[in-house]
Amino acid sequence: MPSTPCDARKKQGYLFFSPDSSAALKPCLWCKRALAGGEMCYKHQFYGIDSHRCVQMTPTLRCNQRCLFCWRSFEHEVAEEEECQPQIILEGVKKLQKKALAGYNAILDNSVTNERWQEALNPKHVAISLSGEPTLYSRLPELVDLFNGNGYTTFVVSNGTNPGILAKCRPFQQYVSLDAPDSRTYKKTCRPDGDAEEFWNNIKESLSHLRTKRSAVRITLVSGLNDVGPEGYGKLLQDSGATFVEVKGYMYLGYSRNRLQRNNMPEHEQVRAFAERIAASCDYKVRDENPLSRVVCLERM
Repeated sequence: MPSTPCDARKKQGYLFFSPDSSAALKPCLWCKRALAGGEMCYKHQFYGIDSHRCVQMTPTLRCNQRCLFCWRSFEHEVAEEEECQPQIILEGVKKLQKKALAGYNAILDNSVTNERWQEALNPKHVAISLSGEPTLYSRLPELVDLFNGNGYTTFVVSNGTNPGILAKCRPFQQYVSLDAPDSRTYKKTCRPDGDAEEFWNNIKESLSHLRTKRSAVRITLVSGLNDVGPEGYGKLLQDSGATFVEVKGYMYLGYSRNRLQRNNMPEHEQVRAFAERIAASCDYKVRDENPLSRVVCLERM
């Protein structure tokens, strides 16, 4: 039997909620590092999120963009047979998280305390951000409400191309990616699977919804590609009214290495300088930064 895109993801550590959907879970590096007593990710520094109690998942691996900086493989695209039911995802979270972290328990790894291991088995946060575009999952608002109703803090990370779905979502924090200051740079950087101008207008509509909720705009900065027009970013952010802005440097990882070069990865000093130029053109100020992750957090003044 020939291998499938999901088979390739399983080899990469993805665990699937059902056999016929691409809804999947995979703990991030920071979750495992924090579980073993190491550093937590910048979301702990910025927003107080405990990395070892955070689930990284997606309700679908499908995506409608082919961003040059994305670490995933475009050669392993998923043709989803059916959508996973929200209740199945909810019921599978703790079980799959435990399975994924099995090698990090306090018995097998003496760097893991029993207290932290028990906390990891009872996650508090769900980051809907693993891979794919979550708004292509038609029941995303229902899934978010289900997580919220069961005591989880939810983070939805979207490319903003489906504003109608995002408007119905009520996560603890809504992320929208903004990876260009104008439509021309957007088309070149994100390579949408559809009409680029329509997608760009949808992103701007999604940004306009952010002022009514706790929200963050994510800018992935790629040297020589989208590190232009800070005033253009500033205007879009000003119109959005987002609570926070994360300006994060592209990391030369995964399959993005087939599309970009190491010198497309900006140093933290470059990220900080560009973030300051954005802040100078809108009502945001530098709130915090994490040099290890090459990210600067701006906050609305």
